[in-house]
Amino acid sequence: MEPDALAAAQQIDFSLWALFLRATFLVKVVMLMLIAASFWSWSIIIQKTLDVRRAAQEVREFEEEFWSGEPLDKVYERVGPEPPGSTARIFAAGMTEWRRSHGNSGGLIANSQSRIERSMNVVIGREADSLGTGLSFLATVGSITPFIGLFGTVWGIKHAFEEIAMQQSTNLAVVAPGIAEALLATGLGLLAAIPAVIFYNKLNQDTDRVIASYEGFADEFAMILSRQLDQAGT
Repeated sequence: MEPDALAAAQQIDFSLWALFLRATFLVKVVMLMLIAASFWSWSIIIQKTLDVRRAAQEVREFEEEFWSGEPLDKVYERVGPEPPGSTARIFAAGMTEWRRSHGNSGGLIANSQSRIERSMNVVIGREADSLGTGLSFLATVGSITPFIGLFGTVWGIKHAFEEIAMQQSTNLAVVAPGIAEALLATGLGLLAAIPAVIFYNKLNQDTDRVIASYEGFADEFAMILSRQLDQAGT
């Protein structure tokens, strides 16, 4: 390598900020999109991690209260018809429909069991939608940001070859800045995609586990009410 070319290359600023400033307008837009997607992904990751942990803790706490041996009517009176916790809301929906299933004469209205189960399933579906909010964005970021970064890289390399053609030189001082700017876009794409994919899989699995806990509790509660309905019908 020629000493003059090496000296010129050493004087070039290769910091991230300098690479961003030297990039073309389109590559800058790509980089800004990737940075915004990364920050948005991390905000969703942090929020959903807290939500899932909070939901799992609420399931454990309410199930301990539910299986403490206290009468269901007293538990319902304490939590109320619209409690804050997800499992408590499933319980409240079932108990509310259970109380509505008794007619004015004190007898049970027909198809009470199916209505109780349906009311709890509605709440479970609503809670599942709430827990799953934002996960689709993580999946989208994980799948498309590498390609967006690759587009920025291709465009940056195209610009680098144009610089080579204009200056009629292939020395390191001419080639290195353009290639470095182009590769930065790919790096930002991977920086956004990798955490999004990892945490999407983890949060999706944790969410499914919490929803399975909701469904398990609803099934157990429905069996208890079914036995009471059978006893009341005999």
